[in-house]
Amino acid sequence: MTKKDKTPMLRITQIKSGIGYCEKTKRTLIALGITKMHQTVLLPDNPAIRGMVNSIPHLLKVEEIKE
Repeated sequence: MTKKDKTPMLRITQIKSGIGYCEKTKRTLIALGITKMHQTVLLPDNPAIRGMVNSIPHLLKVEEIKE
C-alpha cells in the first residue's frame, strides 16, 4: 500500500463585508462558498482558488493548513 499524498488546504474566512463592492467581488465570494460574515471554508490549495483569493484579499483572511 502506498500513502496517499495529501493536498494542502486553505482555511478562508470572510473578515469584511462585500456590501458596497462591485458585483464581480460579490460573485467571487459566492464562488468560494462564502455567504456570511466570519464564515470559514476549507478549500484545496490550487491555482483556481488562489486566483479568486488574490482578487479580493481585502475581504478575506487566508491560512494554509498542512496535514
